[in-house]
Amino acid sequence: MKKPSAPKKIALAYSGGLDTSVILKWLIEEYGCEVVAFIADVGQDEDLEGAKQKAFRTGAVEACIEDLREEFVRDFVFPMLRASAIYEGTYLLGTSIARPIIAARQIEVARRTGSDAVSHGATGKGNDQVRFELTYAALAPDLKVIAPWRLWDLNSRTKLFEFAEKHGIPLPITRDRGYSMDRNVLHISFEGIELEDPWEQPRPDMFVLSVSPENAPDEAEYVELEYDGGNPVALDGERLSPFNLLARLNVIAGRNGVGRADVVENRYVGMKSRGVYETPGGTILTVAHRSLECLTMDREVMHLRDSLIPRYAEMVYYGYWFAPEREMLQAAVDESQRCVNGTVRIKLYKGSATVAGRKSADSLYVPALATFEEDEVYTQADATGFIRLAGLRLKVRNMVRAKKG
Repeated sequence: MKKPSAPKKIALAYSGGLDTSVILKWLIEEYGCEVVAFIADVGQDEDLEGAKQKAFRTGAVEACIEDLREEFVRDFVFPMLRASAIYEGTYLLGTSIARPIIAARQIEVARRTGSDAVSHGATGKGNDQVRFELTYAALAPDLKVIAPWRLWDLNSRTKLFEFAEKHGIPLPITRDRGYSMDRNVLHISFEGIELEDPWEQPRPDMFVLSVSPENAPDEAEYVELEYDGGNPVALDGERLSPFNLLARLNVIAGRNGVGRADVVENRYVGMKSRGVYETPGGTILTVAHRSLECLTMDREVMHLRDSLIPRYAEMVYYGYWFAPEREMLQAAVDESQRCVNGTVRIKLYKGSATVAGRKSADSLYVPALATFEEDEVYTQADATGFIRLAGLRLKVRNMVRAKKG
């Protein structure tokens, strides 16, 4: 790949991990430019101040921590949950949904600091490079994009460690053990080491947010979630901000072993990859939201929205959050959520999250219609004509086939 013209100042999406620690120093050496280390707080529960100081020690001229926690959950996670988005039926998109907000704020940092380029630590094999750079293209196409993994010759973990050791860069992991991990308030992901073999079971000590279902309490725990317009607004009767509600659910679900997923997924760049995910609070919200929709959403609206779930999930997974088609679809989704109000009770037990009750002032469930007892609302004989008309095309098809022998 041809190198872009040398930038004067680069805003780097920085975490303090192996890749971005090496990248910060490499950018300075390669381009002789200034580097601003931008650290996004999306609820990863890490020592961000320590990462900031490490960035300065590695050579950054500026370093900043941006608190995106509430905005992340309110404006990215919740809209995605309103759409019931799940990628390939299993992945709750924890990493995918964080990239657009990180890239968008990175652009703001670049503008504020006078940077003429942005950089990220995503590899040339992964989805994140696409997610970052599609956001750059949508919001700041004038900025240069530096993608070191597609430029340098440090193409292995061994070379990265050697570079870090040569330049005295401290790292949070060692050569012999270290999963590729991504964490935010919605989830944590694990890739690499034994997980590269899809036959291998994850190590029990790998998990961070949840206990194993076998070690979860022997008694079920219940939670109640109140919804307004498709968004959870209260937990067990207490109104909470979006971030605090999700963070508290993570603790509750985690201690009950809820939210683990082992996935072999299709990356946008064309290969399959295996990842293990913990999404404890998000799993509860997915189950609760669907349950309330079943009670309050019109049948045809639900079926139409459901037909669009794979497309919406692809948009998030591929990195098209700021694309016009996602914004258009979001408007339709949000219109469908106006009636999704009420309360859901969820039972948590040894890894499972199941619905234990739901109620809503907007419920379309009418007991007088659904009852098996005698009623004065529904005339059962009307079903005869309905079925006759519904089956007419099937009868015609059979008649034609019979004539043809």
